[in-house]
Amino acid sequence: MPNCQICNAEGTTEYTVAPKEDVIALCAMCLEAAQGTISDGPHWQCLHDAIWSTEAPVQVLAYRLLKALPQSPWARDLLDIAYLEPENLDWAEAGITAGSDEPEIIHRDTNGAVLSAGDTVVLIKDLPVKGAGFTAKRGTSVRGISLVADNAGHIEGRVEGQRIVILTEFVKKS
Repeated sequence: MPNCQICNAEGTTEYTVAPKEDVIALCAMCLEAAQGTISDGPHWQCLHDAIWSTEAPVQVLAYRLLKALPQSPWARDLLDIAYLEPENLDWAEAGITAGSDEPEIIHRDTNGAVLSAGDTVVLIKDLPVKGAGFTAKRGTSVRGISLVADNAGHIEGRVEGQRIVILTEFVKKS
């Protein structure tokens, strides 16, 4: 039996990456995470390589595992730079929403426009950034935002090289 296609560990089980029928080999820890039980730990540093795999099902599962670690700054940063082909991204997102019974959180800007991950927004007010010692000025463009998964009123983005949390009431989509 081949090694785990996520972390390269031995002792694997076959796992189907839904909603497609592609099968990959996973170790016990990766299999448990793929089925919904994951917590941050050193084991998941393997996702730095897995997200860049040339095999679509491996890349899709790595994306889903990174999305399941929103509290981990390294996972958010890796998601920010990761690139998946559009059809693989759709596949990855379909698997995330298919298993969820919770209502979807919708992020909206000050005008009510729906925000999506990767959008560009403009600050509509000067915002003092706590702990960073600077003020994010009105009119500043924030590209490639991330959505805070459990709070519709918060997004994340980089301003002056710092990753900050921004309230959606102080941005407009551009």
